[in-house]
Amino acid sequence: MRVERARYFLAAIETGSLRAAAAKCGVSQPTIGQQIGLLEEDLDVVLLTRSRHGVRPTPAGQALMEPLGRLVAAEDAVRQSAMESSGAYRGRVQIGGVSVTAETIIAPVVGRLREQHPGLRFTVREGASAAIESAVLDGGLDFGVVTMPGTPAAPGLHRIPLMSAPVGVCMRADHPLAGRGHVHWRDLETWPVVTMRAGTVMWDMLHRHVPAPDVVVQAMSARTVEVMVAQGVGLGILARFNPSADIADLVWLPLRDAPPVHVCLTQRRDGRPSPSALIVRRLIRTEADVLAGPARPVPP
Repeated sequence: MRVERARYFLAAIETGSLRAAAAKCGVSQPTIGQQIGLLEEDLDVVLLTRSRHGVRPTPAGQALMEPLGRLVAAEDAVRQSAMESSGAYRGRVQIGGVSVTAETIIAPVVGRLREQHPGLRFTVREGASAAIESAVLDGGLDFGVVTMPGTPAAPGLHRIPLMSAPVGVCMRADHPLAGRGHVHWRDLETWPVVTMRAGTVMWDMLHRHVPAPDVVVQAMSARTVEVMVAQGVGLGILARFNPSADIADLVWLPLRDAPPVHVCLTQRRDGRPSPSALIVRRLIRTEADVLAGPARPVPP
């Protein structure tokens, strides 16, 4: 039995659909459906029930989730040990990210690996999503972790969804809107706004929903947005990934009519990542899963 088939089955259960599982695993939907079918033949049981609403485990599939999970974890441990013994942690990995993913997803992984494997070298580039994807396509970066643009991926690029986050408004606790449970885009039309710089997903989203926003600050990072808001500069537009706990008296309210922001890992379709890049990419996906938690699953 091929372990990757167990991995595909578990991804299908986790995401609730073959399409989302295929995106998570970086393969096509027909491939993942075929491989799960072969796993069912290997085990001589039906593992999934399929419907227009997605997939769910049969009683047999439910019973096999734990042992198959142990099998996948064992393979991961063997691969990691093999990579370490072969010196794979001595390569160079070039990663790109927007400010929020660099802070919340990339930095923890890089920090741990730098401490545990000092021979591994990193280049981390921060920029807007479009610029990061362009660098990945040109070969300047191994992969990027970005907020998903509203436009389709360029030919030659593949986006793998990682997590979602709601969009809202950050404000001081003494602001007139702070007592509400939520806000709408129309509430921003009469207030100065602090947002991410032009070319970012947040900038584009704001200008799609508010005809002529009074943008007073174009920030380079979510942290700058929060600091400016704390000083009374204006209302901040932010996705709620990992709010700063060290800035007192700030309130974040969800934008009721705003779609969530999706974070994806972007890579070249025809690229052949190095062993070190594959390790770091897998750890970044694990970090994103932890950050997302059960309340923010990968969108189907």
